[in-house]
Amino acid sequence: VQLQASGGGLVQPGNSLRLSCAASGITLTYYAISWFRQAPGKEREGISCISPSPSRNIYYADSVKDRFTISRDSAKNTVFLLMNSLKPEDTAVCYCAAGSVCGGHRLTVETYRGQGTQVTVSS
Repeated sequence: VQLQASGGGLVQPGNSLRLSCAASGITLTYYAISWFRQAPGKEREGISCISPSPSRNIYYADSVKDRFTISRDSAKNTVFLLMNSLKPEDTAVCYCAAGSVCGGHRLTVETYRGQGTQVTVSS
């Protein structure tokens, strides 16, 4: 099983990025998928979680609500995180993870975790 996060980069404040979490060996549709991030010197922060299909439950951390959107493309076995109105404080390595249940905007138990992708927001 492999999860791979991609799509990070260097952007100016106010711009957007779309992160992708692609999987091999599992079907993401049947898993709760979360995104979280970790900035240097800071604790890990949950960003968002989407419940397994057919549930439509989606959760966001207050820090990203109304700016970030999580979504699934079952045909591509991929979960996306669209990040709009990026701020310098969004700079971090972002990861995706798979589990069975969203506990709010985090997974209750993490089963699989992918390697991260660097998001840098700077002018």
